[in-house]
Amino acid sequence: MKKAVELIIFDWDGTLFNSVGQIVASLQFAAQQFQQPLTHDAAKSIIGLGLPEVMQVLFPQVPTLHQALLECYAEHYVANSTDDVWFDGVAELLSDLKNQGVKLAVATGKSRRGLDRVLNKTNSHDLFEITRAASETKSKPDPLMLAEILAFTGVKAEQAIMVGDTSYDLEMAQNIMMPSVGVGYGVHTPQVLQQFNPLMIADDVSSLHDFLNQQVQLREAI
Repeated sequence: MKKAVELIIFDWDGTLFNSVGQIVASLQFAAQQFQQPLTHDAAKSIIGLGLPEVMQVLFPQVPTLHQALLECYAEHYVANSTDDVWFDGVAELLSDLKNQGVKLAVATGKSRRGLDRVLNKTNSHDLFEITRAASETKSKPDPLMLAEILAFTGVKAEQAIMVGDTSYDLEMAQNIMMPSVGVGYGVHTPQVLQQFNPLMIADDVSSLHDFLNQQVQLREAI
């Protein structure tokens, strides 16, 4: 028998929030300040990891510069991300699911400081039962942040869905045997996401909304 869906966990950047372009630009800006080569594709590929892990992947040759690079990145991002907003339809998607009694959560590679800033910007704290940032737990694809969310909400992994735009999101869900949904409008291509056997890959927020509503309706029918 199909398990009822009680909890939907969302990644933030590239899934809910249209911030990928600014993240890439800020990473490249920081790299330039310290004369470190960094292509657009390389910067984009690591979105979803915790920031210390980002530094290790992108700049393994200069570990002594990691803290300075992080600070430079963060300052540039905050100063230039004023236009970052939810993707069209996300506000309606979250409100709809919340009104149907589904628990919502966030699992992100952002720092707690960065996540709180965008939660305040979108006035969305109250939408989520719990949010977990990489700075307060282990980075994706380690499943610890999902385990912490499940423990807090009292929901089993098979009754939750992880929604994300990167392989890190879907691998994290796979590592804890949680169903997942990929979104193809973010960082990683549908071909990359498909390797982790998601329930589906949404082309846009509208199709994601439709699919998650179907899961909720199945929940109500059980």
